[in-house]
Amino acid sequence: MTTQADLPDTFADVIANAAPTAPLDRAWIAARIPHSGAMCLLDGVQAWDGTRILCTATSHGDPHNPLRSRGRLAAVCGVEYAAQAMAVHGALLGARDGAAAGRPRVGFLASVRNVMAHIERLDTLAAPLAIEAERMSGSGSTILYGFTVRGEGRVLLTGRAAVMLDASAVVR
Repeated sequence: MTTQADLPDTFADVIANAAPTAPLDRAWIAARIPHSGAMCLLDGVQAWDGTRILCTATSHGDPHNPLRSRGRLAAVCGVEYAAQAMAVHGALLGARDGAAAGRPRVGFLASVRNVMAHIERLDTLAAPLAIEAERMSGSGSTILYGFTVRGEGRVLLTGRAAVMLDASAVVR
């Protein structure tokens, strides 16, 4: 299980000072992101605020994980875990701001940059993953997030992702 000691000091402070909330488990997440069934990779939200979210996942150890190829789950699949954490963050912000049912605005990854994998595979880890996403900047139609995927007390994957919201409105 991920503990506060596994988190960067700044986010550990956010968790320590966060107001208690209802459990944000897999069922809550699946009802608010466009991924369903086995493609909903996250198990829960540990903490969040206006700019950050920390989620946990154990699906990397599932032999039926839909992202596996040839029986393996490459570390770069951590980008999808981070993207789902970003979508959950959008749902939480939307719910806080009064959006219907807390469903995030439709979006897609426009680009992923500076991805650094410090491990070859995720499926070799026994411990849950801790997925942190931090909103670095944004406008009405795009958001830039930084992300970190951790497991077994170490950083596994880092990077940045640009998310385009309501793409149909921009492409017209």
